[in-house]
Amino acid sequence: FGGPADPKEGRFGNGITASYGEMCYHDNSLVSGSLEALIQHLVPTVDYYPDRSYVFTFLLSSRLFLHPYELMSRVCHLCVEQQRSGDPLLDKVAPKLVQLLTEWTETFPYDFRDERMMRCLKDMTHHVARGDEYSWRAMQQMTQRLIKRLSALGQYEEAVAALSAVALERPASLKNKLTSAQRADAMSVCDDPFVLAQQLTHIELDRLSFIGPEEFIQTFALKDPLENHKGFFRKRKTSNLEAYVNWFNRLSYLVATEICLPVKKKHRARAIEFFIDVAQECFNIGNFNSLMAIITGMNMSPVSRLKKTWSKVNTDKFDILEHQMDPSSNFSNYRTALRGATQRSETAHSSQERIVIPFFSLLIKDIYFLNEGCASRLTTGHINFEKLWELAKQVSEFLVWRQVVCPFQRDRRILQFLVTSPVFNEDELHLASYESEGPENHMEKDSRRSLRSSLLHRENRS
Repeated sequence: FGGPADPKEGRFGNGITASYGEMCYHDNSLVSGSLEALIQHLVPTVDYYPDRSYVFTFLLSSRLFLHPYELMSRVCHLCVEQQRSGDPLLDKVAPKLVQLLTEWTETFPYDFRDERMMRCLKDMTHHVARGDEYSWRAMQQMTQRLIKRLSALGQYEEAVAALSAVALERPASLKNKLTSAQRADAMSVCDDPFVLAQQLTHIELDRLSFIGPEEFIQTFALKDPLENHKGFFRKRKTSNLEAYVNWFNRLSYLVATEICLPVKKKHRARAIEFFIDVAQECFNIGNFNSLMAIITGMNMSPVSRLKKTWSKVNTDKFDILEHQMDPSSNFSNYRTALRGATQRSETAHSSQERIVIPFFSLLIKDIYFLNEGCASRLTTGHINFEKLWELAKQVSEFLVWRQVVCPFQRDRRILQFLVTSPVFNEDELHLASYESEGPENHMEKDSRRSLRSSLLHRENRS
């Protein structure tokens, strides 16, 4: 990240490095500092308010070093100390403190699922708004918005859990016992690839909107010593991020199920062609996550081994899409397409042109390796703020993509099918594949025999 050539001294090859107390700057950009100094730098005073980019960066990544509650406590303590100083200009600080807390609650609302955070916020309201009706009213409105957001989050998590339960309650029967009357297929629900791609985009944007930016950092943040404390920390800190990854996996298995399910070869070939078209429409929309999930489903071994079925398919479009999402050279083709979609989004004249849905697992992987590849602390003991700037840069790009409102009309029947329709697990997919196109060698014959036996045993037990 263009860091110091000599971390002990903090010297750079070019430019100017300067230290101010416990903060180190290079070319007027903060590069490192002690934790205490960085916390102090967050708290506004009569003649100072931190830069918004600093507020976002520090609130995002401070959880690598201390928990949000600890940070909130220290900020609260510093504010109270200011008030005790008896500064006659303190009434000028109150609106700035309200602004800081507003940025925190609106950008990182999930931090406040911790009851300790809410108590701290209440204390801050008492201290900040004392004798200042304007600040008190602003704090009240801020708290109401926060509670509304947390309520919406709770409803979303309950809805996702309920949908998952519905899908699990109706496990897909074995292929030879399943009739078309028992399970509608994708094309009977929606035979237009563009419409299906639109509905997939609805699901993607809905689920993206509930992922907190801090979840990317909390995948590798410190373990909370108070993990059993009731409230925020009892819940998994990355639950919405995990739910989104689970959606990707579900879509991949749904595609594979739709292809392996039909008895007739021509119907399987038609299903493959249909999902190629859906994937193409996802690419055109800028929905790279659904695109990659569909390609992943079509490349699963139960699908890819259906050679007779694939021989009936024109794969030209599929080959182009696979090339776009080719993992070689660190997904260079995809990254080029993503940059193009991002540029289109930045100059967009319509909501549809603004849509950018990244291949999410790769985004997580990029942030993970960014964290792993660079030390969080320098040998001086200072926090490496250059690394924090880079983490914030990647996450803030995600925030821009996350806030796009899906412009397409919702179709509840299609959405319901996509999120609740039963899908085969890996064993069921393999068996369905063998029953569609018989085993080609002794190993596949043994595999089919074993799968039949274990699945039949499982069904009898249930």
